Amino acid sequence: MQENSDKSLERPAAKPSAKTLRGPTGGNAQRRSNKQRSESTRSALISAARRLFVEKGYAETGTPEIVAAAQVTRGALYHHFADKADLFRATLREEARAVADHIEQETEEARSALEAMTRGADSYFAAMSVPGRVRLLLLDGPAVLGHAEMAEIDQETGGEELRQGLAYAMEKGALAPLPLEAMTSILSAAFDRAALAIAQGAPAEDYKAAIRRMLEGLLKRA
Repeated sequence: MQENSDKSLERPAAKPSAKTLRGPTGGNAQRRSNKQRSESTRSALISAARRLFVEKGYAETGTPEIVAAAQVTRGALYHHFADKADLFRATLREEARAVADHIEQETEEARSALEAMTRGADSYFAAMSVPGRVRLLLLDGPAVLGHAEMAEIDQETGGEELRQGLAYAMEKGALAPLPLEAMTSILSAAFDRAALAIAQGAPAEDYKAAIRRMLEGLLKRA
């Protein structure tokens, strides 16, 4: 009996399995790592494409240049995007989302409809002053994708601030009831025309002051 007991004490411990070493979250960690790599590749493609689209324009930018600048394979590009137009579309979504986010951040503490609209105008011009953004969103975007698709991108990325601001002003009695879509379209065109003029070298303060005066004429201080 003693001999058997001694032998049992000498028996080596069982080796841990690969599953034990990996731990219960090993698979999840691997999936997270793959997702992070995928997101990093997509981000690199959009960043490289943006720079080239701004420098050379959409028509003069080729996909071989984009993958070389992003330091990824051609297969990686087509894994994430159907073609160059799809990558361009994704680039514009990023730009439009950045503009919308900036406007929302700058207007969330406004105390009146007029303040919200004037802050929104100022933040729009600030967001559009980022180099290359006017070309992408106001020139090449509509030329390549068309105005209808650009409007869809605007809606997808939360670019409804102007329409929402006008609706809020009407609700609060700061703006007389008017056709909302028509007002949004007219004011949006004015903002875009001002941003284009500023980007082309026109005095920024002149256009900003004109937009503010127009808003003050439309809105009561309510």
